[in-house]
Amino acid sequence: MPSDFDQSEFVDSDVLTTSRPALRATTMSESTSANRPPSREELDHRVSDAQQQLAELKRKQDELERERAGLEEARRRRVELQTGREEMLHHLARGLVLLEESELKSRRDAEQMAKSLTGLRESLAKVQAVNEDSWGGETYNVELTRALTAIENARMEWNGARLKWPVLDGALSTALGSTAPAGPAKIQGHFLGAQSFGELCRLGFALTWPVAVAVLLGAALMVLLRR
Repeated sequence: MPSDFDQSEFVDSDVLTTSRPALRATTMSESTSANRPPSREELDHRVSDAQQQLAELKRKQDELERERAGLEEARRRRVELQTGREEMLHHLARGLVLLEESELKSRRDAEQMAKSLTGLRESLAKVQAVNEDSWGGETYNVELTRALTAIENARMEWNGARLKWPVLDGALSTALGSTAPAGPAKIQGHFLGAQSFGELCRLGFALTWPVAVAVLLGAALMVLLRR
């Protein structure tokens, strides 16, 4: 029978002896290269790599900044759109309501003014139609009553129009102001303006001498009382 397997029978001692020094040399070379300082070329290469990485990071940062600015601008415009929309909806709705109310009021005022114009024209025509020369002896009282009635109706129409339209009061006040008589202030100014300087001095002395005498008497009385 064959003997048991012996590993030493298949191991070449010459190969082991030759490979061990080579392995030691490779290990020593690697440890030496790891411990030695980097050369200038290696440092330049590392610096170049770092600069490239920094440039890439800077480019990415610029892209992110532009993206952020675009997003902020989009958000601002979105907020502006929403705020402006709500604001204009409120203003337009309120404006429409106010204008509709004003239009309705203007229409009512226009209708009332048209009625007032019609009434004033009719009253004016009736008052202008009064002609005393055409009244006869027998119908004098009847015509007089009709004329007074027309004038009274015209006065009522006029007063009603004045209550509705204040512009009529303004026109009436202007007309009355232009024909109003001069007041006391105007009369006094006209009177004083017509006097000469000497006459004005005499008039002033005549008006002020009683006051001067009273002041002198009062001063003398105070001096006597102090003594």
